[in-house]
Amino acid sequence: MRRTIYLIKRIIHLDYRNMFRIAKKISKKIHKNRFSIVKDMIKCGLKYQAGYYDYQEFEFYLLNAEERKTYLTRGINNEIIRKYNNKEKSDLFDDKIKFNDLFKKFLKRNYIYLDGTNEKEFIKFIGNGKDVIAKPVDGEGGHGVEKYTITKDNAKEMYNKLIENNQKLVEEVIIQHKDMNKIYDKSVNTLRMFTFVKDGKAYFLQAILKFGNGSVCDNFSSGGMYTFTDDNGVVIAPAIDQADNYFEKHPISKENIIGFQVPLFDKAVELVKEAALVVPDMAYVGWDVAIGEKEAVLVEGNWFPGVFQMKPSFKKDKSGILPKYRKYMDI
Repeated sequence: MRRTIYLIKRIIHLDYRNMFRIAKKISKKIHKNRFSIVKDMIKCGLKYQAGYYDYQEFEFYLLNAEERKTYLTRGINNEIIRKYNNKEKSDLFDDKIKFNDLFKKFLKRNYIYLDGTNEKEFIKFIGNGKDVIAKPVDGEGGHGVEKYTITKDNAKEMYNKLIENNQKLVEEVIIQHKDMNKIYDKSVNTLRMFTFVKDGKAYFLQAILKFGNGSVCDNFSSGGMYTFTDDNGVVIAPAIDQADNYFEKHPISKENIIGFQVPLFDKAVELVKEAALVVPDMAYVGWDVAIGEKEAVLVEGNWFPGVFQMKPSFKKDKSGILPKYRKYMDI
């Protein structure tokens, strides 16, 4: 019943103009009639809960019926979250102060919340000066996240500026591993690591590696790019940006992306599996993890994680991630 309701809502709120735009784009790419592509999009929406973005991003136009069954679509992702995540505890992840307090053990850096009354504590936090990351407490997608160099002399001025900007959560900058800097050194390049908790045990599902590209933020929606690693932390595909451009080398550093070994990857896996057990009824979480100089550190957790899957054109077998998820989930 829920699936039917979801599909009805999708049909009502569907951006048909955008769907036809994407169908036209695919039509030119594969030299196939646009209306036949729209018909196939609708079929995939009904059969696999795949929206037209899923159809484009996961290249359903290249797949047969059996291959399509293996793909995690946004509709199925929503079902997983609805079934396994306790929405009543979403504030523990959405509110960055609550999150930092709850997962402080895994952050491995100091932070302070600016409430308008703790200027002296902020000045003490800054000391003789330090680089910090300031962010909104309830922001998403990296929006409003900025890096500042704050000195003893401008600390009072910056305190008021940050409150005015609603950048009330101030954290020490993560000093990332030198190997991560080689790819791109203007942002902290993070892993999005997915875990699932079942019967009191945490399982690691997959990892996405994100890079900045001209910004201090690595988020996809803020100009960043992402790629995929294998279970040992080796990058196995080109990086992709929001404009659907592919990169085998980073466009700024010119460093190779494919074949890059994420340092301390095993430590990152241990970190997220332990963190996943803190709120076990948020069973399915996408964790953002940075690789520090000597250890993996937690950045944030996402209880409503997006859908990440390697494009079939990057793979030999063209299969999706769903069979791996089904080893642990009843979906």
